Amino acid sequence: MGTDQAPACEIAGALNSLADRDDFSLILVGDASAIQEELGRHEGFPEDRIEIIHAPERIHPGEPPASAVRRRPDSSIVRGVKLQKAGEADAFISAGSTGAVMAASLILLRPLPGVARPAIGTLLPTAASPTLMLDAGANVDSKPRHLLQFARLGTIYAQDLMGIERPRVGLLNIGEEPEKGDELAVAAYELLAGSDLHFVGNVEGRDIIQGACDVLVCDGFVGNVLLKFYESVAEFIIGLLDQEMDRLGEGVDLREVFRVLDYAEYGGAPLLGVNGVTVICHGSSPPRAIRNAIRVAVQAVESQMVDHIARELSSEDGLR
Repeated sequence: MGTDQAPACEIAGALNSLADRDDFSLILVGDASAIQEELGRHEGFPEDRIEIIHAPERIHPGEPPASAVRRRPDSSIVRGVKLQKAGEADAFISAGSTGAVMAASLILLRPLPGVARPAIGTLLPTAASPTLMLDAGANVDSKPRHLLQFARLGTIYAQDLMGIERPRVGLLNIGEEPEKGDELAVAAYELLAGSDLHFVGNVEGRDIIQGACDVLVCDGFVGNVLLKFYESVAEFIIGLLDQEMDRLGEGVDLREVFRVLDYAEYGGAPLLGVNGVTVICHGSSPPRAIRNAIRVAVQAVESQMVDHIARELSSEDGLR
């Protein structure tokens, strides 16, 4: 019930995902009558792979997340996360209030042992393969040890879901030299350089799009600013192409070339470090983004990513 066109986008994306694979099922959580009405507009989908859970309440973007989670136990976000906590679902996906999804996951699923600050990871398109950036907004007052842990969380995600055996970790900074940046960046550099991670050093903003690293670490304030700038550039370029398509002539579809810039291609952003699989989507997500978010969730479950994180960070070594 979270997208701007809910539940139409969620339903379309869900049904498309079911057509991709036949080895998982979906629980649709929200206003049951609205969900059933929207499903009625589609034909030929596997009804036996869909369950509907009625959740009459919604958490709106302007509500304080933590108190809204406690005040609205019958919201689709709280009901959905509780299904995972109870073992009735393996993952939770939502395009609703990011703050509420984070709060519900932290309160109900809890952080994994050894995880100080769960982080949001998001994929940034580059000239090479996508770069996983974290934190993308869950923490805006990080300490150096938190950035080290973000690097560990991102490394595990890159190994399990991106298929990179030894991911290159970069630290977002204003220069390449170890002494560059503020106190947080300098101290984080020392921790990362002394770790067993494949740390490739500081990465400047201009180097991200060249694919300088596989995992990019930064504070959530900086990461959220960078993410929104990235998205605005993509929308700007795609908008210009839409205006110029007629002039470019038949048979030329540069939108396909620039599809890599579209966040919908990557689905959603995982909240890494909680005891479960939570994938956060944009409120403006089209069906393709929902479909890809479901793919990410299925892959996270199949790869046992949460167990992998728990093993790696179950001791104080996770913060070394």
